[in-house]
Amino acid sequence: MNRLIRATVNSWNGLVVAARTEAAFRQELIAFAISIPLAFLIGTDAATRFVLIASVLLVLITELINTAIEKLADRVTEAIDPRIGRVKDMGSAAVGLSLIIAGFAWVWAVGVRLGWF
Repeated sequence: MNRLIRATVNSWNGLVVAARTEAAFRQELIAFAISIPLAFLIGTDAATRFVLIASVLLVLITELINTAIEKLADRVTEAIDPRIGRVKDMGSAAVGLSLIIAGFAWVWAVGVRLGWF
């Protein structure tokens, strides 16, 4: 039980630090907060609502991982290193792909709601 409590506290601390220090994460948190009520307006069933909310949550998760990679890479060296630059680019690409997934999910759900599909 003690390990679970420590893990929960560490997770909370990570979310707080990301929200305080990362503008992109704050913007995505706002999008997540907006997505919850919108998912209930747009989603025609529970599964669709889940997909809509989960897709934005996936963006938050990916952003956290990308931020962790960037912070660790900056800790290893602040010098410009093409290899570290590629690692950072890959993390950024992961965020971009998660945004595409979320975008497709929301366009699909809106299309279903409007009778396009």
